[in-house]
Amino acid sequence: MITVIITLLLTVLSGFTGGFAAYSQADGETADNIAVTIPIVIHLATVLPSLVIGGMLLARKKGDRLHKVLGRTYAVLMVVTAITSFWIGRPGTGIAGSGYSFIHAFAVLTLISIPWAVHAARTGNVASHEATMRGLYVGLVIAGLFALLPGRLLANLVF
Repeated sequence: MITVIITLLLTVLSGFTGGFAAYSQADGETADNIAVTIPIVIHLATVLPSLVIGGMLLARKKGDRLHKVLGRTYAVLMVVTAITSFWIGRPGTGIAGSGYSFIHAFAVLTLISIPWAVHAARTGNVASHEATMRGLYVGLVIAGLFALLPGRLLANLVF
């Protein structure tokens, strides 16, 4: 239900920010002169703490109360991160000119992995939970590295 509410909220927000695209080549915009949109701000505001919290979760003791609180926080942040990524892209580029690139596959995988990992933890399948969450974190790091490639929006913002 939370995912549905967040998706609807971001759909409305995207209507005020030019759709899912961060910038449009048709309008003469480039990664160098793009305004940062609300979905980009939300995406960065959730992905950066996810990197820190995910690393902490992998490094520290498992199963205690703090692990559960941090895990829930991480899961919500990752779901919001994944959903907002669908409003970040360049029309006319990507897969069939949709503005979506292969990096967006990580978002789809995240939206599948989080419920899977939660179910595994609740049913006592610790090995599946651990493997899924570890894979999710590795995917987060990989997607972040791809987002920092030259010519991409995040690379231009950071460098």
